[in-house]
Amino acid sequence: MSKGRPIDEMLKPLSGNPIQAYLGNGLHTLGLLHWILSQTGKADVWVSSYSTSEAFLNGFMLMKMKGTIERSMVLLDQRAVKKTLKLVGEMKMAFDHVFFGQNHSKIVLVKNERWQVAVVTSQNQTYGDRAESSIITTDSGVFDVIIRQFIELAGRNSVEFIINDNDETEGFERLLYGNNHIGGAAPRHGGDGDKSGTSCDAPPDTGTDWEPFGV
Repeated sequence: MSKGRPIDEMLKPLSGNPIQAYLGNGLHTLGLLHWILSQTGKADVWVSSYSTSEAFLNGFMLMKMKGTIERSMVLLDQRAVKKTLKLVGEMKMAFDHVFFGQNHSKIVLVKNERWQVAVVTSQNQTYGDRAESSIITTDSGVFDVIIRQFIELAGRNSVEFIINDNDETEGFERLLYGNNHIGGAAPRHGGDGDKSGTSCDAPPDTGTDWEPFGV
């Protein structure tokens, strides 16, 4: 199957198709996210992966600059820290929250006032010719289960990397030496004063050391 095959030839529109599956090559996470956002409109986005890549981060950042992504968060595996050290600047520009933990899941969650889309995939945020599998669903029950478990994993069992503008490597060094919260700001509890009324505002969370959005 050609890598350049349009996604519309692999998948049906989200509307009227609550669950779809795909097994093969040519369907990459970044392109799939772009395809989803082209149907949902501007939305909050959560992503998890074992590791990331410059191509994915640059593409994600471009979508954010174009206004198709509202708030964003990524969860990566802590063992990939050294590999992603060179991508600090890209991660800072692409995501509002960057977490590292013991993670091997690969998911994409997209939510606004109208849509809740969950993608569970075998693919990291990289490009290759190997076959990958993906399930895409607009089922709100599935989305709710995954987003709550995702946020609990990030809040209880992961470390948030906050960029220190004076030393961009400091956060990674602290992570490697086992601190619980890294970077240039203290952990946050409850609300941060954002009452803007955007698409996925959430009440204060008391079970984690950061304020999640979207639940």
